[in-house]
Parts: sequence; C-alpha cells; structure tokens
Amino acid sequence: MPYGYLGQNQPNQTVNNSGVFSITDVAELQSQGKLGGSLELIEEKSISASSSAIFTDIKETVYDVHYLTVENYIATTDDILLNCRFFENGVEESGSVYQYAYQYGSSGVVSFGESRSTSSTEFHLGASTGNQSNEVGNSYSYFYNLGNSSKYSFQTMQSTNIRLDSSYIMTFGGSVLPQASTVDQIKLFVSSGTFSATAKLYGVKQLWVT
Repeated sequence: MPYGYLGQNQPNQTVNNSGVFSITDVAELQSQGKLGGSLELIEEKSISASSSAIFTDIKETVYDVHYLTVENYIATTDDILLNCRFFENGVEESGSVYQYAYQYGSSGVVSFGESRSTSSTEFHLGASTGNQSNEVGNSYSYFYNLGNSSKYSFQTMQSTNIRLDSSYIMTFGGSVLPQASTVDQIKLFVSSGTFSATAKLYGVKQLWVT
C-alpha cells in the first residue's frame, strides 16, 4: 500500500510521499517490523552472582547498530567496573587493543574527571559501584558495525551510578575496537568477584523506504 503525506489537503493528494506518516501508517509499519528506529529485543539476561555473561547470538548479519541496556548493576566487590569485550568470529578478543575515553562527574569529593586508554584489554559499561543494596549502576550503550568485517567496531555509552561512598556519578563517552573484523558475541564481566544485573540487547531497525 502507498504511505502518504499527512497534510492539509489530504483528499486532493495525488503523489505518493514517504515524508510524514499517519498513525495508521506507523502502526502497520511497526507491525511489519519495518519502521526506522524501532528496536527488536534480541535477548534479555537476568544475571545473578556471576563473574560474566555472554550474548552469543547478536544477529550481527541483520543489524549494523545494536543497543545494550544494563539495569541495577551491583557487584560483590566494592569499587568494581562492569567491563565488556567482543568476540571476533567466535574468539574472545582479550588483547590490549581496545581504546576508550570516558568523562565522569560526581557529587562526591572528585567533581569531574576522565578515564582513557589506547591499549586496554576491555572497555566499560559505566562507572564502578559499591556492593550495598542501594549502590547500583544503570547504563546504555550503542554499538556500531559489529557485523561488518571491513569496519572497526565502536561504542557510545552513558551511565548513572551510586558509588561506594554513596555519592552519585554520571559517565559518558565511548570506545573502539580498531580492527576490521566481524564481531559476533558480546561479553559482560567483572575483574573480581561476581555481579548481578539485568542486561538487554536490542537490534536497531533501519528506515524502511517504499
């Protein structure tokens, strides 16, 4: 069916136009999974007292943008980061190859600062937290080009946390795996102890054009 422009002279419109969609158009396109910006939930993980969790089927051949949320992250060890690594063609990349740059702002003693590296063995999904029930972290990340073997894989991230001294901290920034490769798995892990969280991985649908 044609999807028309929703304008003032709708009955007189004779030319198909994909500029502005009616509510009916939007509902139909969403039901078909063809509306740009829509999300498909690929997998949800309820992580409890584990040192790591891996998304093994990320549909990298379907989506060139992925969206990851982490809710209520809490670790058993104080002041511990939630880390992330990629798998390339089923092999975990654990070398000192990741680059990242994050800015943070805190309500505590250290107001603002940065964390950065050009040779890290992992990148991050937010600031560190404490290990008490109210000391939790929440974040979201976008990943780009994971399934494209001719491009680097990128991350952008924002997070909101309560730290071990009960101060609030926000973080934003990103990272890159500067290797042209196919990323087909995503690993979340802590360097010490275990953690709990709810992690959801989505695929971001691209704009469908008639």
